[in-house]
Amino acid sequence: MKPSVKTITVRMLLTVILLAALIMTIIIGLSFRSLSHKIVKNQAIAVSELVKAGITSHMKAGIMDKRDYFLNEIRSLNKIEDMKVIRSQFVIDQFGPGFGGESDRDPLINSALKTKEPQFVLDEFVFYPSIRTVIPFIASKEGSLSCLNCHKVKEGTVLGAVDIKMDLSEYRNDAMWIIGAILGLSVMFVIMIIINTFKTVQQHVKAPLEHLIDKAREAYSGHKPVEEDLFESLEFENVAKEINLFNDDIVKSHLLLEEKNKELSELNDEIEDTLKETIFTMGIIEEQKSKETKNHTRRVSEYCKLLAKKSGLSNEEVEIVGSAAPLHDIGKIGISDYILLKKGPLTEEEQEIMKRHTSMGYAMLIHSKRSILQAAAIISHQHHEKWNGSGYPQGLKGEDIHIYGRIAAVADVFDALSTRRPYKEPWTTEKIINHFEDSSGNHFDPSLVDILFNNLKEFMEIGKKYNIDFEEPKHLLHKFDKTKAELIYEI
Repeated sequence: MKPSVKTITVRMLLTVILLAALIMTIIIGLSFRSLSHKIVKNQAIAVSELVKAGITSHMKAGIMDKRDYFLNEIRSLNKIEDMKVIRSQFVIDQFGPGFGGESDRDPLINSALKTKEPQFVLDEFVFYPSIRTVIPFIASKEGSLSCLNCHKVKEGTVLGAVDIKMDLSEYRNDAMWIIGAILGLSVMFVIMIIINTFKTVQQHVKAPLEHLIDKAREAYSGHKPVEEDLFESLEFENVAKEINLFNDDIVKSHLLLEEKNKELSELNDEIEDTLKETIFTMGIIEEQKSKETKNHTRRVSEYCKLLAKKSGLSNEEVEIVGSAAPLHDIGKIGISDYILLKKGPLTEEEQEIMKRHTSMGYAMLIHSKRSILQAAAIISHQHHEKWNGSGYPQGLKGEDIHIYGRIAAVADVFDALSTRRPYKEPWTTEKIINHFEDSSGNHFDPSLVDILFNNLKEFMEIGKKYNIDFEEPKHLLHKFDKTKAELIYEI
């Protein structure tokens, strides 16, 4: 499932803000660490200056033996873990090694005495962080406490150093609190930005977009423009204008398409009518060639339509069957006139030639993609098939015979029996009925015979309309049994 605009916006904004917050936190942390280091170093230097001043004062006052009291007071400061004064070799040569430890040295002290620069060792990544500072004392005549008054050395000579170790736990804890407060404020700031962005996107993007979509649908379905003043932002107003332009084009195209569809539909209807008329004309041509009774093609077509309708076929199929029926004997065009017009019975060989008209008609029509001609191909091929499988050309049986073929068989035989042919006179209505009753389930689909019997009056009316003089009893009653059709005449 694709994310919403709000989700995408908040996700991207959150990524940028968190990255920026992380970078800012790192910068602030490093800056604060650097500042803390500077403060600690300055404090250590300040303490060393205090010690230097105190020792120089003791020396000038001649109470150097009392200096430990002063130094112990300095050591008692909360942040100082340890402190000692180291004498340089010049001072040792002049005044001796001093009290215990004043001549002890390590590499850090030696480095400070040699370079004359303060030395710092910061141990901050432990549970109790600390800093050790070694500050060298440089002989100087400046100020009221000139070292050169007591020491017989040149100005700039290293007289010693103050070695101080300070506890940084309080500084670190303060730093952690400050950094934590900065992070907390940053988180609050990020949350506020996200909430504000979420509301902004909802109010000025998502809601207007959904509203615009709804209005666009209404505009399209109602063929009316979207009200551009409904939107606060310039972008959505411009989109509304574009939608209105687009809808105008769509409406114009839709109207043009409707017009073209109407023209196409009329043209298609004209083509269909032309096709039907052509098919019917072809049936008439075949009818004339075969010397069929006048209006044979018309009657068979109407009979087929009535049978198809009563069989429950759709209106479309009823029209297809009725339009295709005129071509049921189109294959007879390929049969010799000698056989078609012969008055006497056909020989066995002539009968086989006559049977070929079904396959000939099928071959003429099967290649078309049009539904009417496809139906005509089926009817031409199968209207001489019999329900019991004794028909031709394929010997199909039962419902293997297409419903179009079964309908055409009933219609064609009904018309053939009720009209004069070169080889016979028209049958009486009673004789036709008896024939269909005897042939039901053998030659014809029983259900179609039942339809014929149940709607005989309508079939007779079609025949009368197209030049068949059916016998009309004074009273014609019939009853239908699902297993057998019976007609009972009462005169």
